[in-house]
Amino acid sequence: MKKAFKLRDLDCANCAAKMEAAIQKISGVKSASVNFMAQKLTLEAADADFERVLAEAEKAVRRVEPGCVLIK
Repeated sequence: MKKAFKLRDLDCANCAAKMEAAIQKISGVKSASVNFMAQKLTLEAADADFERVLAEAEKAVRRVEPGCVLIK
């Protein structure tokens, strides 16, 4: 499954790169891309694992930039 999510209050391109790298390390992630200019996360994972991967991705987003919110 592949879905795109809006990121609110993503303040810097460096943070976006760090988020992308952290999310790509999550077990079950096929691909992850954070676009700073579009304020968007595109996440791809197996259907069976998607909810778990998404929850871990949200944690990674907050860990890198605490003020940033992933909008489902």
